[in-house]
Amino acid sequence: MGFADTLKEEMKTRNFSIYAQWTGILCILICLAVGISNFFYLFKPIIILFAIFCIVSAFIIIFLEIPLLLRICPTSPKFDTFIRKFETNFMRAAIYLAMSIIQWLSLLSGRATSLVAAAVFLLIAAGFYALAGVKKQSFQGSKALGGAGVAQMII
Repeated sequence: MGFADTLKEEMKTRNFSIYAQWTGILCILICLAVGISNFFYLFKPIIILFAIFCIVSAFIIIFLEIPLLLRICPTSPKFDTFIRKFETNFMRAAIYLAMSIIQWLSLLSGRATSLVAAAVFLLIAAGFYALAGVKKQSFQGSKALGGAGVAQMII
């Protein structure tokens, strides 16, 4: 079974945690892209601060959504413990919501930037995780991202 078949099969499950996880992967790309692009606001240091947090959010999401990386990347025990706090759908919804709110706060700088795109997608991921929690769906990691057997060993 190929990657496309696995993805297609997972989308049919109607498990919102799968949708959230794939939205999280999209958030990684968006946060990195808009974070880097907002470094060019040289006369708005507050925007640069939000851009840095956006990039940091991307790295947090990488370890959150691809748990295999906790095994193969050298991280501190404190960081591993922090990431493992977000095992449930509601906890994941909370961290995504917090990251989204921080990016929405970038609007207080008086200038709308592409950081709003990150805020929107982080909010969508939070919504999917919250829906999974409300529907009492268990967290189900994507098989394509190592969620079937490998992720369960790590968590």
